Amino acid sequence: MTDETPWKRNEVDSPCVKVCVVHPEARICTGCLRTIDEITRWSKMPPEERREIMTALPDRQSMLRKRRGGRAARLSQG
Repeated sequence: MTDETPWKRNEVDSPCVKVCVVHPEARICTGCLRTIDEITRWSKMPPEERREIMTALPDRQSMLRKRRGGRAARLSQG
């Protein structure tokens, strides 16, 4: 009998949900809530830094407020 358990590295998993859209004001991904810098550096980060980011992600949800009014609202703000 062979062990069919896939090999797995002992790493902090990525929070990526494959919804890569950067919020125009908050400058974080609306899918995983990471900054572009965090996304870019993720594979090279030490596990401790990844854990810190994963801990901070739930609090970032409040940074994403709904945009209302579309282009007209943005132009009237300017």
